[in-house]
Amino acid sequence: MDMLPVRRAILSVTDKTGLADFAAFLSEKGVELVSTGGTCAMLREKGLAVTQVSDVTAFPEIMGGRVKTLHPAIHGGILADKDKPEHLKTLAEHGIKTFDLVCVNLYDFAGAVSKQMDLRSVIEEIDIGGPCMLRAAAKNCHSVAVLPSPSFYPRVRKALEENDMQLSLALRLELAAAAFGLTAAYDGAIAAHLGRAGIEGSTRGYAP
Repeated sequence: MDMLPVRRAILSVTDKTGLADFAAFLSEKGVELVSTGGTCAMLREKGLAVTQVSDVTAFPEIMGGRVKTLHPAIHGGILADKDKPEHLKTLAEHGIKTFDLVCVNLYDFAGAVSKQMDLRSVIEEIDIGGPCMLRAAAKNCHSVAVLPSPSFYPRVRKALEENDMQLSLALRLELAAAAFGLTAAYDGAIAAHLGRAGIEGSTRGYAP
């Protein structure tokens, strides 16, 4: 589809810069907001109506938050091609609703490395659910818009305001490319750090 109506969004961010204002704008325009953990708490503190991810999945966040968005109720809603009746039929059979906007940024792995945290602590700053959502939304940019950084909030808001809460395919493709670029750089930084740790034997805080 060329123009994508935005009616439901999932928001899960580490960098909360500008998110409250952007989420308030979405809510004022009737967009349903779904969120995780700290992001959800922050938005609720701002007086916004937000659905917790665990209420969507009917499963609690577990393992200290390691597993929360890795669920068909989330990824089915992100990955469904809205032009394929068989995809929509599958969602209906399982009671899954589609997402139109995925607003996600990642755990600050580089920041953890710069603080010279021990290896186990650094590894805890490797985001799993975030990159999965970013990549899923970027892959499905035909049917979903992905917002991988606060730097895009003003532009996306302007586009929504000017196009009756719809986003063009051209803009969605640009955002998808940015998302894949960010996840590639993120994985590259992780690979480089773990490689150095192995070569240097820097296993402080990790080895038994």
